[in-house]
Amino acid sequence: MAKTGYGKRLTGDEDPHADADFAHLSPRDREIAVFVDHLEEGHAMGYKAIAAVHPRYGQQAVRTSLGRITLAGHLRWIKEHITVEDDSMRWVTRTYWSRTRRSVEWWEDFARERHGKDVTEDHMPGLARVEDTEEIEEAVSGVEQPEAEEPVEQPSDAYRALADLRSVDARMPLSDGDCRSLEALAQEWLSRGATALDITRALTDGLPPTVDNPGGLARNRLENKMPPKKAKIRQKAARRAHVSRVIMACGLCDADERTTEIVSGLCRECIELIEAEGPVYGAVPDTFLPGPRGSSALPGADEVIDVTERVEALRRAAGLR
Repeated sequence: MAKTGYGKRLTGDEDPHADADFAHLSPRDREIAVFVDHLEEGHAMGYKAIAAVHPRYGQQAVRTSLGRITLAGHLRWIKEHITVEDDSMRWVTRTYWSRTRRSVEWWEDFARERHGKDVTEDHMPGLARVEDTEEIEEAVSGVEQPEAEEPVEQPSDAYRALADLRSVDARMPLSDGDCRSLEALAQEWLSRGATALDITRALTDGLPPTVDNPGGLARNRLENKMPPKKAKIRQKAARRAHVSRVIMACGLCDADERTTEIVSGLCRECIELIEAEGPVYGAVPDTFLPGPRGSSALPGADEVIDVTERVEALRRAAGLR
């Protein structure tokens, strides 16, 4: 996973999953596209990170395929200039994924819509929206609920820690009155980070042979051995931040529109490297598809020759086997 707020981000408004989602891609590119599509949101999207978890392809293959997938309209890297209310600024690169194939114009509109966005709390997974909570409450309130039973008050953790002393050491049989009287002190121990076991040890270690006043001894030890208070951690309130500028970036070399031309999500130089390795996307020619291992046919001949067997026969005839 990438750092919180980074990694794979969905554009939203996706078509449902279908077999033809990536049919326009070559077999390898299609396989990697399906793999990326199933990565959870927030996963690191660098080609090295994906190659590290892909079962079949290495870094160079993944890098090339990500380039072709980008040119096909499924992937974009967008740099957002973030301005915070304390006048600090920074650039952030976002990675956006779309299962649905998008046009260049669609991506341009998507990037423009990021401008001015409030990104103070840009990535807070797991929090339910207020409107969703209200809908649930309304649905529950509309259902006739069974009559609730009278709730039974349960003893607190502090009370139980004190009441359990008699089972640990028979010399400390605290009565119900003692437990209720000392409950606030024991609760203060727990609030300072102590455990029930810490309280038990403090009240039973090094006891005299006989204890005439268990309640009094417990109070004395709880007061005198009280652990220190935890240092309070002050949480800074999040400063307001918004996107003050948006530019497209190349997904393979991180160059952006400030220094080079970005075409369909890649710079010209990276496009040339991708094209040098074969078709950008589309059907794979029949001549590139795998055939029987080692088989070949001579032009104009009907016989199919097993190349591997032919080489072995020639080696045997030459006395090399």
